Amino acid sequence: MAKDKKVKQDNFIKFLGTAGARFVMIKQLRASGGIWIKVKNTNVMIDPGPGSIVRCASSKPKLDPSQLDAIILTHRHLDHSNDVNVMIEAMTEGGFKKKGCLFLPKDALGEDSVVLKHTLNFVGSVEFLKEKTDYSVGEFSFTTGPRNLHPVETYGLKFAINKKTISLIGDTAFYPGILDFYKSDILIINTVFYEPRPAVQHLSFEETRNIIEKLRPKTTILTHFGMTMLKAKPHILVENLKQELNLDIIAAYDGMSLTL
Repeated sequence: MAKDKKVKQDNFIKFLGTAGARFVMIKQLRASGGIWIKVKNTNVMIDPGPGSIVRCASSKPKLDPSQLDAIILTHRHLDHSNDVNVMIEAMTEGGFKKKGCLFLPKDALGEDSVVLKHTLNFVGSVEFLKEKTDYSVGEFSFTTGPRNLHPVETYGLKFAINKKTISLIGDTAFYPGILDFYKSDILIINTVFYEPRPAVQHLSFEETRNIIEKLRPKTTILTHFGMTMLKAKPHILVENLKQELNLDIIAAYDGMSLTL
């Protein structure tokens, strides 16, 4: 695990928030700032939820949103997109420097757009996410997975840093395509529920366990915890799962960084 003093120099993934679903977000039992990724000189923000700009300022060392090259919204729900407008303003220095790329599903710019018209004009380019498609910005490239099972349009991501493949399984119910697409060295899984809730399209801890057992990544990071996961204590669940599967598994915490 990286120490914060190294974050400026190295390629890294930093979790500015690990809150999942609305109640943990509303109560801010965990932060909801999204994920910051740095690859060489390229900086990318994934899912800037409520408080993202604040988490950048309070990060140690601080993260400067004006250095962002891209923002990726996996989907339009507020715990993933609420701060997208302020992050666009920060990325473009108040709109005075038209720059950066915004990646997002098409329905996030629909009739009820989560991006304001005036901030949308600030970004250098907009690209709509589609399933199983390659994208790039600067020294960062990624591929979308199959469309997830969720009430709105959303996709997981797969990218590479230092010859390591890293996948993010975003908000979704389980479907067999997860096992086909997301095999990688490092696997990040949004695990909202402790026990399965078939009527709500999010992964549970047991479903996450089964995914890990079948894919057997070198490192797995669980994040995006809902209330039932927090009550079950993710760090204890993960410690037991590590022993059971004999794999490196981590329960993410707010501010955690992984240096690659």
